[in-house]
Amino acid sequence: MALIVVMEDDAGTRMMVASVLKRDGHVVLGAEDAAKGLDLVRQNNPELIISDVQMPGMNGFQMLASLRQNPVTATTPVILLTSLQERAHIRIGMTTGADDYITKPFRPDELREAVASQLNKRSIQASLRSMAVDAAVEVALVEQKHQLAKLYEQRLASELSERWPSGAGSAGDERLDSATVLFADIPNHAALAEKLDAEELTDLVKKVYGNTNDTIQLFGARHIRFVGEGALAVFAASTDTHTVNHSLRAVRAAIGLVESGRGINKYLAARYPGRDLPPFEINVALHTGTVTLTLLADPLHGTAQVLPVGDAISVAILLQKQARALGWPVVASAVALRAIAGAVRTGQRAMLQLPGRSAPMDAVELVGLAL
Repeated sequence: MALIVVMEDDAGTRMMVASVLKRDGHVVLGAEDAAKGLDLVRQNNPELIISDVQMPGMNGFQMLASLRQNPVTATTPVILLTSLQERAHIRIGMTTGADDYITKPFRPDELREAVASQLNKRSIQASLRSMAVDAAVEVALVEQKHQLAKLYEQRLASELSERWPSGAGSAGDERLDSATVLFADIPNHAALAEKLDAEELTDLVKKVYGNTNDTIQLFGARHIRFVGEGALAVFAASTDTHTVNHSLRAVRAAIGLVESGRGINKYLAARYPGRDLPPFEINVALHTGTVTLTLLADPLHGTAQVLPVGDAISVAILLQKQARALGWPVVASAVALRAIAGAVRTGQRAMLQLPGRSAPMDAVELVGLAL
């Protein structure tokens, strides 16, 4: 089994965590603060670290930063224990190197599941290293795709120039050579709008937009914009950590959105019993590629907006439409899953012919994270 270091200033919680893990056969070393915990980590090189966020002296986030700066411990998985309910605090941990978090109070089964998931990643790492050769091939393919993406962007820029005044906005453009695009949509929005009055629909829209924005921002999206009743988000490599890349953060967000949709469906059934409303669902598509965040300025009115541009954007939107027809809640291109093979559970796989594209797209049904 595994050697695990537990950092927790509350003796009762530390004892409970150690007891659960030892019962599963793990070796557990405990520390009442982060400084002593880091000493244990340096001396014993554990396979997993479990740390409280709020501790005297050095807090969990500072401990995490110190851990990631050391090449020896940079890839050691970390689970944070937090009683902080604010999503912003949780997001700090997830985007600065934490691999998972558990909110206090927690059940022993929650702890066991989180620990099993992180320990399983060590075996996944070997598989990921073997994919280095595939990554080199992918670089060559991306270079070919750049030419097509450039033509697409030039065509789009030409169309936009007819509607937007010309100006010196190109200096604000940001090119993301590797990004994962998430597009989420509500298939039954029109049917629901027909069944709900204006006030009821407004309440639903506020709940959906709030939940969607919170979920996507929680996992560190670089850019998000709402398109009609759908949402488009870009997760960039610039905010990746040693253990969590943009594809995995986008997958976590996609799964969270689907779960959020199920929660809203239960909310509608409880709030409007007997109304025979169509089911509320959220369909999500993921694709990885090059994205440019283009700044469109309007000097006549003094306004500006950022528009995500690139082939990856159109592919994600087209994939979502196809997944809806297949009944897949989450669809991902094979390209999007290549960097996280083994970290996710998949279902069906199909070659999908996307409208307007010459070649079919290799797509996979995503059903969850691997344990």
